[in-house]
Amino acid sequence: MQNLYTHKDSNIRKTWLLIIVFLALVIAVGFILSYVFQEPVILYIAIALSLVMNGFAYWNSDKVALSLSGAKPASAEHLISLHRLVENLAITAGLPKPRIYIIPGDQINAFATGRDPKHSAIAVTLGALQKLDKNELEGVLAHELAHIGNRDILISSVAVVLAGLIAIVSDIFLRVSIRSSFGDNDSRGNVVFLALSVVGIILAPIAATLIQLAISRKREFLADATGVLLTRYPQGLASALEKISHDQGQLLKTNNATAHLYIANPFKGKKSRGWLARLFATHPPVEERIAALRGLKL
Repeated sequence: MQNLYTHKDSNIRKTWLLIIVFLALVIAVGFILSYVFQEPVILYIAIALSLVMNGFAYWNSDKVALSLSGAKPASAEHLISLHRLVENLAITAGLPKPRIYIIPGDQINAFATGRDPKHSAIAVTLGALQKLDKNELEGVLAHELAHIGNRDILISSVAVVLAGLIAIVSDIFLRVSIRSSFGDNDSRGNVVFLALSVVGIILAPIAATLIQLAISRKREFLADATGVLLTRYPQGLASALEKISHDQGQLLKTNNATAHLYIANPFKGKKSRGWLARLFATHPPVEERIAALRGLKL
């Protein structure tokens, strides 16, 4: 029988499998570029650029995410109950207490950020504080602490590095292909090669994006399961997700770059049930998450 522990282990295996596929895709694109044009230096430059860009994002991810959301530090004096909830959950999880922030807006939402548990932060919307009862809020906070404990920020950073690398290498591949094709006499061979290059360049970033989003969705299921291990009360988070699914509140600031961090998609009114929309969704359907929580046994 499936329980929270087996569910957690299953999601960890699936997540790392996706990352392995992601790495294989990066290596394949890089190998083709290096082999065909005999220019390995292009791949090295692309890797260096990606690492520098994402290294900055890694070290400053918390500052960027909090700034983009408009979050402000939560006063321990005025929000003592919130601080106590987070502190108790952090002790249970064996984690340092993260910094706590409040996001303006009446939408029910929250996110965790930071490169590691010692440099982490949890941001909660005013709507979550106003609309959730204690058990529901505890479930949401436990979910966010689970992201911190599971090192999801690090996993997301790896995915961003790999996706960025694929995009850069693909762009270089297209430019070099066009230049080489026009400079060669074998026009038929050049046209075929260029066509194949364009197809590969178009498909590689799409595949990278799909894998990156799949990793994000798997981490949400994993954080749900891990969070419930902290509270020992699946109904709290399930009830919170139910309220989130019907909530029509808005955030004052939303950004595509940080949308995947939230416990639920912050862009309300833009949902679609089509299979294509599901492929490119940053979060799994709330209904599936609620069903998974209620179907698990402690």
